[in-house]
Amino acid sequence: MTEVVTARGLTIDYRVEGRLRRAVEGVDFEIHEGESYGLVGESGSGKSTIALALTRYLPAGARVDAQRLDVAGKDLRLLAGSDLRRFRRNHIGVVYQEPSRALNPTSTVGAQVAEAYALRGPDDRAAVRAATLRSFEEVGLPDPAALAARYPHELSGGQQQRVMIAMALAARPRLLILDEPTTGLDSQVQAGVLALVRGLQSELGFASLFISHDLPLVASHCDRVGVLERGRLVETAQSDDLLAQPAHAYTRSLIRAIPHLDGSARTPLVGAPPLLRATGLTKSYGAHLALDGVDLHIGRGETLGVVGESGSGKTTLGRVVAGLTSFHGDVTIDAPTAPPPVQIVFQSPDASLNPRRTVRQTLRRAIQLLGGDTTLEELLASTGLSTDTLDKLPKELSGGQKQRVAIARAFAGQASLIICDEPTSALDVSVQSTVLDLLTDLQERTGVSYLFISHDLAVVRRISHRIAVMRHGRVLETAPADDIFGLAQHPYTRALVAAARHDRPAPEVDGANTTAQELAGAAR
Repeated sequence: MTEVVTARGLTIDYRVEGRLRRAVEGVDFEIHEGESYGLVGESGSGKSTIALALTRYLPAGARVDAQRLDVAGKDLRLLAGSDLRRFRRNHIGVVYQEPSRALNPTSTVGAQVAEAYALRGPDDRAAVRAATLRSFEEVGLPDPAALAARYPHELSGGQQQRVMIAMALAARPRLLILDEPTTGLDSQVQAGVLALVRGLQSELGFASLFISHDLPLVASHCDRVGVLERGRLVETAQSDDLLAQPAHAYTRSLIRAIPHLDGSARTPLVGAPPLLRATGLTKSYGAHLALDGVDLHIGRGETLGVVGESGSGKTTLGRVVAGLTSFHGDVTIDAPTAPPPVQIVFQSPDASLNPRRTVRQTLRRAIQLLGGDTTLEELLASTGLSTDTLDKLPKELSGGQKQRVAIARAFAGQASLIICDEPTSALDVSVQSTVLDLLTDLQERTGVSYLFISHDLAVVRRISHRIAVMRHGRVLETAPADDIFGLAQHPYTRALVAAARHDRPAPEVDGANTTAQELAGAAR
């Protein structure tokens, strides 16, 4: 079988403050035509660095050594200038983690994909437009002509990712690189995107490199998986063998940290006095009805998980409860002694922490503004942060440390309810596990309540007492966590759980608005 990628002895160093820092050391791997190869590992393990090496997009000052580094029969080390640009254009496609950031917000998606075709073919506008619309059909986007005229913000996350795939495949590349392509997508959209890539790979025969911190997801999609630890490839195996019989201790530690859909859920709280009651919550953005008469309650010391596909209204619900946006309906929080009764832990600490403030400045300011009676030292101790982080900026912290700072900030006052909006979606499984343990421990010690929003059903099961399932701005059902996964009443809930288990094909759903076609291509 033809090798599309061959790497032997791949070693990569970055220059940091005048010194070389080794990011990848002595890595050997190959990817064959038609094969999907996965790379997993924690943040900083070298996954994206290897992808950048294969596209020759490493930053200035980086140094690459290898006995071989070939893609599509070309030695990448010998390419430069126009030859390198032509090679990338014709042989490598890339799908990035956040399509909303990769797509140009000022240009229609049709124009952006058309540009990819125009760069690779004759200057024939009619032919380019026809190719663009065919590509939208190919990736399962509905009404290609109408969708081509829309801007990225007018598309769902799954639709944006399909546009990126159409763009990446415009030249029929020999290698498709997918760098965390489904992070932040709900289980059904995730399933649809991956099913799409597999179908196109089977049809077109390209090789793919799938990079992710989600080991089960990679194993479900890829033929073989390589495990990176601190720049070294510690294990490579067939996907099924890797999960069933991991050979390396690091791989086993990653597998142990994975939250399971079939794990034990927390025991529902019985007789917990109500903290929050919300009735008839309605919120519109223009013609779009984001919340449509939502009713819910949360008890003291209880975690209510909220799940649903992208655009179901989860984040809007959190913003309404936090008082961050206008709405119709009623929200009552029984916390008369707390000046700010609600706080939020956001998905991305990189976006929510001020990059110019040290940890000390961030937490001290939170204590002052929120009227907390705690100290910096107590906040650090309660969230597992060491004192040597106090004078560091966010860029000097790991992903887990940054999220702990965000959690510490939320606990700086006397909030009775903390809204956790996708707080672990961008974290490695091992870091994710420690953050979930931290949230559980803080709840048991302080009696705080959580509204926990996530697309990851396994994470929600692990931390929630009850779970509410949302779709199209409505709550379809609310039940104890165990019942949602074993005795779900609504067909849509059962479909969500099935998609999260990576079942293929997606189950047919009767008696609900969800159809089998929607489940197979949930991003449409």
